[in-house]
Amino acid sequence: MKCVGVAGAADPLSGPVSEASPGQIRSIPPGGRVLVTLCTYNERENLEPLVAAILDAAPHVDILVVDDNSPDGTGILADQIASQQPQVHVLHRPHKQGLGRATLAALREALTQEYDYWLNMDADFSHDPKVIPALLASLSHADVVMGSRYIPGGGTEGWSLVRRMMSRTINAYARLLLGLRTKDNSGAFRCYRLSRLQTLDLSRFRATGYAVQEELLYRCRRAGCTFHEIPITFRDRERGQSKINLTEALLAVWVLLQLASDRLRGVPVVRVDK
Repeated sequence: MKCVGVAGAADPLSGPVSEASPGQIRSIPPGGRVLVTLCTYNERENLEPLVAAILDAAPHVDILVVDDNSPDGTGILADQIASQQPQVHVLHRPHKQGLGRATLAALREALTQEYDYWLNMDADFSHDPKVIPALLASLSHADVVMGSRYIPGGGTEGWSLVRRMMSRTINAYARLLLGLRTKDNSGAFRCYRLSRLQTLDLSRFRATGYAVQEELLYRCRRAGCTFHEIPITFRDRERGQSKINLTEALLAVWVLLQLASDRLRGVPVVRVDK
């Protein structure tokens, strides 16, 4: 895969889920291929040490950096790392198009390259790479495994009161409007069984920004996926600037309202063969 090239600017973006029972548990088969994806915009300071930490924690995984033409040269650095490390690949996009579209581009690449598991995480060390083995191991319990701040043992460090309130509010809205049972619906540190995502209609995704995390869970739930949460501590970044702000939070609420309407109207989440 290596340098995948430039993704086009037009990159698009029933029934309740049953909980996993012992007869439904799917274990990770020997040799299952894992793709870890990092969506980057101005993460040059974090990228090289993060890639090293990921491969130290999980030497068998491949890594895909999805870069939105970062002005600080993150994409250039990613190419340099990929030229020296065969497990690292780069997808260059022409400009900043939003985290939602970058995340879907990563998912498409994981499906196209026929990986078995897709693990997505933030590119700023907020998610501890040492947790990756636990996420992968927990796939024996569910189709989607989530690093959770909001179950016993989880938490956040370095957040302001305003950010904590924003996160809690978004999660409450997600559970109320989308019928989600999971506690942490806005976090990105997750691993998915790709065989369960192959039927999703990616062209129907509404989120272009941070709400893609809630939308992924909503669509996975509607498609019949099972979920498992493990506790993590989310640590605020030490290098670089956060992209989350009040505007993004308000846009997320709007997307949740649109998805709630889809839910009431029974809009399908999987592809319908004609």
